[in-house]
Amino acid sequence: MANDIRLCDECNHIKMKSIVPKLLKMAPDAEIKTGCISYCGPCGKRPFVYINGRYISGPTEDEVLAKAEAFVKQPAVKK
Repeated sequence: MANDIRLCDECNHIKMKSIVPKLLKMAPDAEIKTGCISYCGPCGKRPFVYINGRYISGPTEDEVLAKAEAFVKQPAVKK
């Protein structure tokens, strides 16, 4: 099952050009959707990513990515 990642393209605390490649490196099978996801309160205060049903935030973009790694679904290993 692919990872579901959502980003707010209006967020002032993350840069799409830098975070999307980092997310794709972390989860190559991810389906990344951008657009408003109705988290305007938290979005206005700090960077965040919505990954596999979890809202992950932190003081910096890199810290958000570090926290998000724990929620990335790893692809099944074929035998």
